[in-house]
Amino acid sequence: MFKWLDPYAKSETLYHLCGKLLPYLMVSALALLLLGNIWGLAFTPADYQQGDSYRIIHIHVPSAIMSMGAYAAMASAAFVALVWQIKVAHWAVLAIAPIGAVYTAIALITGMAWGKPMWGAWWVWDARLTSELILLFLYLGVIALHGAFSDRQVGNKVASLLALVGVINLPIIHFSVEWWNTLHQGASITKFAKPSIDPSMLWPLLISILAFALLLLALTCLRLRTAILVNEQHRPWVRKLVGG
Repeated sequence: MFKWLDPYAKSETLYHLCGKLLPYLMVSALALLLLGNIWGLAFTPADYQQGDSYRIIHIHVPSAIMSMGAYAAMASAAFVALVWQIKVAHWAVLAIAPIGAVYTAIALITGMAWGKPMWGAWWVWDARLTSELILLFLYLGVIALHGAFSDRQVGNKVASLLALVGVINLPIIHFSVEWWNTLHQGASITKFAKPSIDPSMLWPLLISILAFALLLLALTCLRLRTAILVNEQHRPWVRKLVGG
């Protein structure tokens, strides 16, 4: 069923694929990031309730969505690594983890900055904020577990196992505003049948979300290429590539 993916399980093929995609992903991400944020920060109207403070959504919402998207991608790679014993999938887990941690930290920091004028406090133990904080700990746990073992293969497996187990937190984050009494507002951009955000605000936000997604892919490609070189440095193709 997935035979067409077999070539990309080879480190050399994946290395060159990431190299081809990287410039396109990075340029597209930066261009859309500028477009979405300039449009959103400078040209959209002020919100009738939140005023100009709502503009932080162009960073907060994309980083929050991609913090979960990155974890889903990391957990998928962990599943492939543990079930099919594909080594590049283990490296993908570790390539994504720091990026996802940064996205989650950005989501938390911007959420706190948004919450101060809206709720009157930098931090409240809101269900959405708390579950997002747990997501940050999961990312850090994956990174720490990998480094805690002298045997690299054991570290890879344990880190992938935690990544897979931690995926249960994703539906908790997503549905927390529906399951519990929470200060965090509900969904605004996923209710297409009955939109709760004006199109003039929606389009720059969607562009920013796409930009964050492309940036995630670009940074993953960059880190994965580095991981492949480090782990395959004894291979003839790597020695030839680096001129050693």
